[in-house]
Amino acid sequence: MPDFEKRRIGRTSVEVTALGLGCATLGGSRIAVSRQEAEAIVGAAWAAGVSYIDTAPFYGVGQAERCVGDAMRWVPRDEWVLSTKVGRLLRPRRTAAEDKERRYPVPFEPVYDYSYDGVIRSFEDSLQRLGLARIDILYVHDIGAMQHGEKAHPRLMRSLREGGYRALEELRAGGTVRAIGIGVNEREVLLEALEWGDWDAFLLAGRYTLLEQAPLEDLLPKCEKAGTSIVVGGPLNSGILAGRDTWNYKTAPPEIAARVKAIRAVCDSHRVPLAAAALQFPLAHPAVAAVIPGPRNVEEFHANVRLLRHPIPAGLWSDLRAAGLLHPHAPTPAG
Repeated sequence: MPDFEKRRIGRTSVEVTALGLGCATLGGSRIAVSRQEAEAIVGAAWAAGVSYIDTAPFYGVGQAERCVGDAMRWVPRDEWVLSTKVGRLLRPRRTAAEDKERRYPVPFEPVYDYSYDGVIRSFEDSLQRLGLARIDILYVHDIGAMQHGEKAHPRLMRSLREGGYRALEELRAGGTVRAIGIGVNEREVLLEALEWGDWDAFLLAGRYTLLEQAPLEDLLPKCEKAGTSIVVGGPLNSGILAGRDTWNYKTAPPEIAARVKAIRAVCDSHRVPLAAAALQFPLAHPAVAAVIPGPRNVEEFHANVRLLRHPIPAGLWSDLRAAGLLHPHAPTPAG
């Protein structure tokens, strides 16, 4: 089993491999993934040396957690790190209405709940689905104005601050979980949460990538000061940095597609796959503990490993910066 670099989560004792496994695809989100395929992806990651796995109740409304537990239950628990999420409870689906954006292999539907009782119930339900006795990192999932709208956000944030966060603190203080955080697609809510919470890690999807570096202006410096690690989800920006046309889970607008085309041209000039630069770039920042792409099959997982190890000359990064395609102060990987 080859070794991946391990990095510490915040000021905790938790260490994760710099390459983790994101499990949204294991739940069959947007494409059909069987239980056998899902478990094969987890097994391939473990065999390759990846010992950090991130899942959530929302992924396949329970399927991803079940698959992770079934695939990893035989591995000694101290040899790998597991994160999952709270903020949604799964209720029996009472209608036959089809969600055209997501596939639900099991008959449940998610209901938002960021209260004290909701967080405790979600945590306990995850243990049952996983068939495991411990979760290492517990993230609050998809809170923020981007997800819920400007009108609903203050009420939900108050529910988390006054209730759910207390549950997280109690779980962490009692050693039931080893780290707590928030997992979202927007940096604004993380800046807000830093004002009142003691967070070990933020899972930020799609916002600190080769395509987007706005968090360098505010979030990342504040995380460094607070001792809060960043786990980068969606390092390929929903696929557009891997040759597909999706960004933020939808078809990319023309301005995004044009910027990606310009970045790809620089990568091509150095004979470097765009996806290789995209996977390696975020890990250069000292606040970033891991990148967790979500492969759709075993072949994509192995391709990600090769891309992460692809040699990249220093000139690629300097050319991107000179072309205005990379933030002036973005740390870049060593050549």
